[in-house]
Amino acid sequence: MPPQAMTSRQLTLDAGRQAYRETGEGPAIVLLHGISSGAASWAPLAAPLAGYRLLAWDAPGYGDSQPLAAVEPTAADYAARLEAWLDALGIARCVLVGHSLGAMMAGAFAARQPERLAGVILADPALGYRDADDAKRDQVYRSRWTMLVEQGHDAYAAARAPRLLRDGADEADVARVREGMQRLHVAGFAQASWMLANDDLEGYLPKGLSVPATVLCGDEDAITTPQASRALAERLGLPYRDIPHAGHASYIDAPEAFAAAVEAFAGPLSAPSTRN
Repeated sequence: MPPQAMTSRQLTLDAGRQAYRETGEGPAIVLLHGISSGAASWAPLAAPLAGYRLLAWDAPGYGDSQPLAAVEPTAADYAARLEAWLDALGIARCVLVGHSLGAMMAGAFAARQPERLAGVILADPALGYRDADDAKRDQVYRSRWTMLVEQGHDAYAAARAPRLLRDGADEADVARVREGMQRLHVAGFAQASWMLANDDLEGYLPKGLSVPATVLCGDEDAITTPQASRALAERLGLPYRDIPHAGHASYIDAPEAFAAAVEAFAGPLSAPSTRN
């Protein structure tokens, strides 16, 4: 397998087709991408985390994954699909990494099935807008997918991709983010936007997390800022770690540093029960 390659796979679940990418062997690390991304975005972690089995899904409505049945889904709906996917893969226990909107899904899954988690990483976490006023929630809901419709994929991706990375990001990294945006499906993007606008990460964790967890954030993240992520870590009583020289898509901007943070967290949690 070439360096940084992940094999594209599909499973047919009761809820429909679920696409994902996979690489490596060892303790399972499950990777949940953010609202404008997809499974392929995690490829930069394949080499630095070669001692793990990496499983990156295309969230429902992304890539070749069947959308959720709910038109207006919550993070719990995504967590239910995640549970079904892990069941089909035979993953009894894993470290779950949720980036941005994926952090909301990870939080909902942690509330749903904590016994299946060796640990949780909330990376550049989106908090959700459930408690915002109606106008703000509607603005958040419509701010992305309607622009995709109006501008088209190429123009939307060209304008939006650089915002997810640090100033002066490598052009190859900008291209990776841009390519992910060019593969977005409007229906799945709209469902995810609804969830962001109308759900809330901390609503799933009123007593914090019952499994080991940590918060990571790119130190140049202008979307889910280090200040907001650090404050979340403090409210949940979790350790916090900056990813240096990284914007919102911190695992793309700084894959070696991100992988080192994942290894520092996941390594001590690796045990025979996490292996599949």
